[in-house]
Amino acid sequence: MLLKVAEIRDAAVDIRSITFVDPDGATLPGFVPGSHLIVSAGDRSNAYSLTCDGVAPSSYTISVLRVADGQGGSRWIHDDLAVGDVVEVEPPRSAFAPAARAAKHLLIAGGIGVTPIVSHLRAARRWGREVQVLYTFREGRGAHIDDVVALAGGAAELFTAPDDFTRRLAATLIDQPIGTHLYVCGPAGMIDHVVATAAAAGWPESRIGFERFGADALDAGDPFVVRLTESDRTIDVPSGVSVLEALEGNGIRVPNRCRQGVCGECRIPVSGGEPLHRDLYLTDDEKRAGDAFMPCVSRACEGATLEVSL
Repeated sequence: MLLKVAEIRDAAVDIRSITFVDPDGATLPGFVPGSHLIVSAGDRSNAYSLTCDGVAPSSYTISVLRVADGQGGSRWIHDDLAVGDVVEVEPPRSAFAPAARAAKHLLIAGGIGVTPIVSHLRAARRWGREVQVLYTFREGRGAHIDDVVALAGGAAELFTAPDDFTRRLAATLIDQPIGTHLYVCGPAGMIDHVVATAAAAGWPESRIGFERFGADALDAGDPFVVRLTESDRTIDVPSGVSVLEALEGNGIRVPNRCRQGVCGECRIPVSGGEPLHRDLYLTDDEKRAGDAFMPCVSRACEGATLEVSL
């Protein structure tokens, strides 16, 4: 889709909110809470969580953190994008949807990870779902604070001191009604801590959902081997090197755009082995099928050799 930038505003220090509309004023495709929008940001394509209401939206709104050492997408949005610009985007995709039958939704946000949580809160308000929010951020750098408080009311708790958040998190996780689902989004270390604390408190994996932001949040992974079935070659993929980089280093060109697991451009068929999917493009059913993967971010499961059709 081609959408026009209708508004740009500063949501917090180094966080900019952008609102897109259809150039002809048409209603945009709806989306489920927690969806992201893939935006062509300069010469890259990045995924950004939608913070608006997904029911018959007249606009899409995202909030973008300036990342000093990022791949350029956030810098382009902060420095080059202007009101009136027309930008290419792909329709919203769901990667972090709420469980429809949850008795309660416990939402944990850290920093810019609040963006999909705001989307969850809008849906909770619309459908009368019970929610509780713990939102931790650095002093002066909290985005969407007013939205969180307005949508969650007394069920919203804000933290700027990490120790206070950690103590409250532990107490909250052991004091939830049966049927509560947990959702967490934020820095990788915070996500890992919340998930580990929940698991230690007896939460089943089926009731814990989390979302990481692109490849920068992923670990280096273990080394493994890729076998190219068409050319009968074997490529070693070291720890910290993506399959895409390993292929390029061996003179094998694979079409790609974002290199962050969001655009789908580098999708490769898999004919053998078990992929470890770490992208935001494939659906859950496609990941379970295991017949394709995104070499820019995904790897092989432990001990597996991937066979790909190249």
